[in-house]
Amino acid sequence: MAKKQDNFYFETFIKCAEHAVEASRILRRSIESYNPDGLDSILEEIHNTEHAADMKKHEMMNVLAKAFITPIERDDIILLSQCLDEVVDKIEDVVLRLYCDNIRTIRPEMIQAVDIVEKCCSEMKLMMEDFSDFKHSKTLHERIVRINTLEEEADRIFISSMRAIHTTEKDPVEIIIWRDVFRYLEQCADACEHVAEACEKAYMNNT
Repeated sequence: MAKKQDNFYFETFIKCAEHAVEASRILRRSIESYNPDGLDSILEEIHNTEHAADMKKHEMMNVLAKAFITPIERDDIILLSQCLDEVVDKIEDVVLRLYCDNIRTIRPEMIQAVDIVEKCCSEMKLMMEDFSDFKHSKTLHERIVRINTLEEEADRIFISSMRAIHTTEKDPVEIIIWRDVFRYLEQCADACEHVAEACEKAYMNNT
């Protein structure tokens, strides 16, 4: 029974990461075939994914509250679950921004930023799969470094996008709107890096 319960935590981490991957793919699909009049349905779809991720987090917290022994430190389980949940929240925030600001057309720089977010989420899922056997994994560290590298790339895209917006856009309202959109996209990559940092912390605390 103890082994089964241990597996529950790691399997739930993976499931939460899968929800983040799903959210990133919904975001990418909506951007590649952008239809501003269809954002309400996209928003509903991504909200359902965010809600499913929340339910997995709550389920894990309920199990943790009753557990006597856990496979890793309780604080690490809580931090990892919070960080994983944050990723889906941040992706949903991007779609909310597009919807609330009634953005009619997409800037080309956004495609690059969304691509990095999707890569971060996919790598994060692989990292959580490795973490399920963290004491023996030979690739966990590589996954963490890869996410850090992708986050740095997201920072570069953010800086270049800000430069492009401020040198080509004349409407101050448009500048403010797009500055927020790209800031939210950067925060998606930041959230993935927070998961990597929590994963690395858990590894150090439990080996």
